[in-house]
Amino acid sequence: MMKQWFKSGSPWIWLNAAAVSVCLILVVGLLTLVAVRGLGHFWPADIVEYRYQDEEKQTVVMGEEIDKSLLPAIQAKEAGYTLKDTNAEYLVQQLVKTGNRDLTGMDFRWIQQQNILETHYPKELIAVERREWGNFYGRLVSVKENGKVIATGVKAPEVLEARLQEALEIFDTIEHLQKTEIGAINYALERLRLKQRRLELEGEWNATTQAEIEIERASYDEEYKGYQQQLATLYKKIKRDSLQAKAANGVEIEIHLDNIVKVIQPNSMNVFQKTGAYFSNVYAFVMEDPREANTEGGIFPAIFGTVMMVMLMAVIVTPFGVIAAVYMREYADQGLMTRIIRIAVNNLAGVPSIVYGVFGLGFFVYILGGSIDELFYPESAPAPVFGTPGLMWASLTLALLTLPVVIVSTEEGLSRIPRSIREGSLALGATKAETLWRTILPMASPAMMTGLILAVARAAGEVAPLMLVGVVKLAPTLPLDGNFPFLHLDRKFMHLGFHIYDVGFQSPNVEAARPLVYATSLLLVIVIVGLNMAAIAIRNSLREKYRALEN
Repeated sequence: MMKQWFKSGSPWIWLNAAAVSVCLILVVGLLTLVAVRGLGHFWPADIVEYRYQDEEKQTVVMGEEIDKSLLPAIQAKEAGYTLKDTNAEYLVQQLVKTGNRDLTGMDFRWIQQQNILETHYPKELIAVERREWGNFYGRLVSVKENGKVIATGVKAPEVLEARLQEALEIFDTIEHLQKTEIGAINYALERLRLKQRRLELEGEWNATTQAEIEIERASYDEEYKGYQQQLATLYKKIKRDSLQAKAANGVEIEIHLDNIVKVIQPNSMNVFQKTGAYFSNVYAFVMEDPREANTEGGIFPAIFGTVMMVMLMAVIVTPFGVIAAVYMREYADQGLMTRIIRIAVNNLAGVPSIVYGVFGLGFFVYILGGSIDELFYPESAPAPVFGTPGLMWASLTLALLTLPVVIVSTEEGLSRIPRSIREGSLALGATKAETLWRTILPMASPAMMTGLILAVARAAGEVAPLMLVGVVKLAPTLPLDGNFPFLHLDRKFMHLGFHIYDVGFQSPNVEAARPLVYATSLLLVIVIVGLNMAAIAIRNSLREKYRALEN
C-alpha cells in the first residue's frame, strides 16, 4: 500500500506543498516583524519619570521606555553588578530614551529595574522634537518673546502651540525661498558663468557679449538681494520666540522655536489624539527630508530617487532587451554562435552586482561620461558634469544588470507563439516586419512585462553597484526640479536600499537608527510591491487582450 502511494507521486506533492507553506510562513513572519518594529516607532510613547538609586545617590531619570533585556545572574556578577535579590536568576535592565543629548551627551541609557524606587507618568511632561540635538524631555516652564516671559503655568502650553504654529509657517516660507527661489537664481548664475566661459573658449567673448551677460547677472543679483531682505526679516521673526524648559536633572534651558519641529504632552493624550499624532508622524517620515545624519526626519528624497531610477532603468532596458530577444529568436540563424550568445546571456544573470558597478564606474562614468564632458561641456572643466557618478549612469548600470532577465523572458514569450499565426499573417500578404510588429510583439507583450517585473524587483533592491555609480548619503537637491532641463540626469541621488545600509551600519547613534532601519525596509518593500503591482496589472490587461489570438 505504501509502495503504491509513493508510486502515485502524492508524497512529492505534499512535500512541495509543505515547502511552499514554510516559505510563505517565513515571508509573512519577516514582513510582520519588520512592520511591527518599523510602524511601532511612530506611536507617541508615554514619558516615564523614575526616581532612581544611582550608586550612592538618588537621581531622576526621564524618557521613553524603549526595550527591556534579561541578563543572566552569572553574567551580571561577572560584569560587576550586584543583585539585591540573591535568588534572582536574571538582572532586568531597561533601555530608556532620555534625549537631552546637549545636556548629557547621550540619547539612551540602560538602567537596572532593581534600582528603580518610584515610577511616575506626570501629565505635564513634554517631548520636544528638535531639528538639532534630538528630542528634549522635561517640563515646560515658560514661553518667551525676545527674552521676556509672556506665559507661564497652565497658559504656557496654549500660547506655545500658537507661537509654534506661526514659527513652523515661517520656517516653511524660509525653506521655499532658499530651495526654490534662491536655488533657481544660483542655478541661473552658474549657467551664466558657464556661458561666459564657453564664449571665452570659442573666442566670442567681446564687449557686446560681456555687456549682455553683465545686464543679466545684475538682474539676478537684484532679485537675489530682494530675497535676502525677505529672509533677514523672516529670520528675525522666527528667532523672536522661545520656550524655557526644565530637564530631569533640574537644569533649565532655552529652546528657540526655529529649532523645534513639534511639542507634545503624550501622557495627557487620549487614544484618538495619539492616533492622529501617529499618522502625522508616518506622513512626516514619508514626505520630509532627513535630519541628524539620517537618524531623524523623513526619507522622501530616498523614495523619489528609488522610483525615478527604477523608471529610467525600465525605459532603457525594455527596448534593448526586446530587440535583442527578437533578433535571436526571429532573425538570427539558430547555429553555434546563437547558442553561445544565449549561454553568455544566461551567465550574465549570475554575475555579482558589484562587478556591474565596477564596469559602470569605469566605462559609463570615466570613459563615456568623460568623453561627453570633453565634447559638450568643456566650459565646466575641471569640474565634471557627466564624468562623475549620477542618476543616468546608475540607471544604465542597472539596465545592464537586468538586461539578461528581459531577454530570456521575451524569448520565452516569442517561442510560445504558434507558428501558424506567423504563417497565417504572411499568407495574408503581410511582410515579416509587419507580422512581427502587428501580431507577434503584441502577443508576446505579457512575457515582456514579466521580464520587466523581475527586472524592477531586482533593480529596486540593489545597493552595491549604486554605491559606485551615483547614490549618496544625502543629496542636496532632487534630480527633478523647476530648473531647465527639469530632469537632471547628472545629479547624484538618494536610494532606499543605500539609506538602510547607511542608517543601519554607518550611523553614530545606533539605538536611534534601529527603528528607522525597519521602517525604511518596510517602505522599500512597499515601493517594490507597488511598482510590481502596476506592471502586473498592465501584463494581465495585455494577456486578456490577446488571449483570443492565442487560442
